[in-house]
Amino acid sequence: MSTAPRTDPQSPALPAADSHDLIRVHGARVNNLKDVSVEIPKRRLTVFTGVSGSGKSSLVFGTIAAESQRLINETYSAFVQGFMPTLARPEVDVLEGLTTAILVDQERMGANPRSTVGTVTDANAMLRILFSRLGRPHIGSPQAFSFNVASISGAGAVSFERGGKSVKERRDFSVTGGMCPRCEGMGRVTDIDLSQLYDDSKSLNEGALTIPGYSMDGWYGRIFSGCGFFDPGKPIRTYTKAELHDLLYKEPTKIKVDGINLTYEGLVPRIQKSMLSKEKEALQSHIRAFVERAVTFTSCPECGGTRLSEAARSSKIKGISIADACAMQISDLAEWVRDLGEPSVAPLLAALRQSLDSFVEIGLGYLSLERPSGTLSGGEAQRVKMIRHLGSSLTDVTYIFDEPTIGLHPHDIQRMNGLLLRLRDKGNTVLVVEHKPETIVIADHVVDLGPGAGTAGGTVCFEGTVEGLRAGATLTGRHLEDRAALKKTVRTPTGALEIRGATRHNLRDVDVDIPLGVLCVVTGVAGSGKSSLIHGSMPAGAGVVSVDQGAIRGSRRSSPATYTGLLDPIRKAFAKANGVKPALFSANSEGACPNCNGAGVIYTDLAMMAGVATTCEECEGRRFQASVLDHHLGGRDISEVLAMSVTEAGEFFGAGQARTPAAHAILDRLADVGLGYLSLGQPLTTLSGGERQRLKLATHMADKGGLYVLDEPTTGLHLADVEQLLGLLDRLVDSGKSVIVIEHHQAVMAHADWIIDLGPGAGHDGGRIVFEGTPADLVAARSTLTGEHLAAYIGT
Repeated sequence: MSTAPRTDPQSPALPAADSHDLIRVHGARVNNLKDVSVEIPKRRLTVFTGVSGSGKSSLVFGTIAAESQRLINETYSAFVQGFMPTLARPEVDVLEGLTTAILVDQERMGANPRSTVGTVTDANAMLRILFSRLGRPHIGSPQAFSFNVASISGAGAVSFERGGKSVKERRDFSVTGGMCPRCEGMGRVTDIDLSQLYDDSKSLNEGALTIPGYSMDGWYGRIFSGCGFFDPGKPIRTYTKAELHDLLYKEPTKIKVDGINLTYEGLVPRIQKSMLSKEKEALQSHIRAFVERAVTFTSCPECGGTRLSEAARSSKIKGISIADACAMQISDLAEWVRDLGEPSVAPLLAALRQSLDSFVEIGLGYLSLERPSGTLSGGEAQRVKMIRHLGSSLTDVTYIFDEPTIGLHPHDIQRMNGLLLRLRDKGNTVLVVEHKPETIVIADHVVDLGPGAGTAGGTVCFEGTVEGLRAGATLTGRHLEDRAALKKTVRTPTGALEIRGATRHNLRDVDVDIPLGVLCVVTGVAGSGKSSLIHGSMPAGAGVVSVDQGAIRGSRRSSPATYTGLLDPIRKAFAKANGVKPALFSANSEGACPNCNGAGVIYTDLAMMAGVATTCEECEGRRFQASVLDHHLGGRDISEVLAMSVTEAGEFFGAGQARTPAAHAILDRLADVGLGYLSLGQPLTTLSGGERQRLKLATHMADKGGLYVLDEPTTGLHLADVEQLLGLLDRLVDSGKSVIVIEHHQAVMAHADWIIDLGPGAGHDGGRIVFEGTPADLVAARSTLTGEHLAAYIGT
């Protein structure tokens, strides 16, 4: 076959399909965005920067990712859409050039007690198949190795039609599961202190029960009084054995009280179902306090905390059971799998090796597959989510990362940068919201939002290359080359907190004296044992106020005013000034607009289509009844006060007729942590990760404890905001507090009075103290990875 030679000296026109090389956003107005328009190059790495609250997440997650997800969902049938979350179209005029978006965010993994690193990454599923094929003795299918499947068996008659006749046959069935029968696959057993459930000197009618919510005034009282199993009028200590058993342990039993069908159940099984089936962190604070007081959790004596039955633990490959494999550090498990050269399961071994190697490559080789997913930090959870994407064959998709360097030592950030670049080089568009200069400098394209936060932000200050950002006059550009200097003088400790023989997780019998009365920074590579040392080894009764990265729980009705307790003194001040009840000034109570129930908007559910939220016509979004807005304090009604920023409200409640010292003190703390731009009534669900953590810090600053433990407080902070944080930490120490900061940010390390460095590596390569001393000594010695990076940072 021959082809005619080309005679056209002109190069061919670009195919139309190749011209779609930009994601175009025009007129974005999500949250605080002010008609933002940007053009983002495809198949490039674009970093979005700007101060916390400037609108980065609103543009990347609330606009681009949300619309991509909504359009993908619309491709499914109406039936399937009915089972999916419904998404409304973002407030934006034009969105062009979108591709499939894959979000890898900071959200903590669910704290389901049955969820582990192995179950969320499918590594456990592959291991179970492997042991069902190669384990000896052979005990059954993969579910025989699952701690979520119980072993059950049964027999009975079944009826079916055969040849036009009804035939009955006896059938037996059995399911072999791997669940430990004692702890039901939880790995731990609970022991309830009965003295914390009731006061045995009182009768039920006299209020003997001390369990939260178990009052004789409500349904429980009706059930206990009408069940007939015991006399609610006599003291519990006079109960017979049978009566006490019925009160505490009776199985669910149908009863009839006042003609109503009810179910009676003993206190212990009811508490286990309602309170102990959830992680403690997911419980309300008063219930959590009761659980901590009344319940002790111990490792299951039958399975040793492995969650697996004896049969599952007995089946082994080369002397290793599946429980042993899940308990191994993943880097060691990867080596063990690599040595299994079994041709019959070669494809399975290849897939498992790839998954485990991805853990090591991404810097999580120190984890084990049995680690509960709820105990992972935000940064670890984000990297675990990344694992499934690293080996993906998909190209031309948009990967969106939310501060992927969270929880990473400077040594680990280089590795993360390499992963981001590899995803880009496969032909994908990579969008990263980030503050760390080490990641900003590898960007092909930078979008800087600002100039401020909240209402002072929401505009694009710069769009272009990193070199252009450096040369520009934006806040990010000016601070990109900032380097903190070592302190010339350090504070002298006023005492020491002794930790002796710490062995939690990977700690190796660590002895350390943490100085008090100073700013102490605990650092080390990810997985070296920092959190295990501080959170896990702190002596009881040390007066510790801990501010971690955990999410704030709250609905769209929750706001900074309700979360910090600020609304209580405000409501009382309004009530006193107007001679009415404080409840009138709550949108969740008597003052709520009756049309929207105090939400400010009317939500209309449209089944599989996105629900519609329209501003309430009666209150015009103010959330209160018209009569409530007739009451004023200092010339403002309650809706106008909630619309104020923290800074405005500080001036308003600081002097004049509206002077309210209790409210002013809380507002001062909010301003101290850099949240002066937040409006008091802004829903908590719209706050960024950094804003949420600083809100928690502001709340805890009023606590009585003398020792503050902060877990990576620079999370979500812009380079310019770190200076304000350091000033806040100094004020805490100067006021007589002791501050311990678990941190990787070199500016915080340089500002410390004392540094404790753990390492030298992660997992079983860490767990030791490799340095204790001042930052100057650490830089001079350069004996650890932290020392080398800190020396490079300050330019010595």
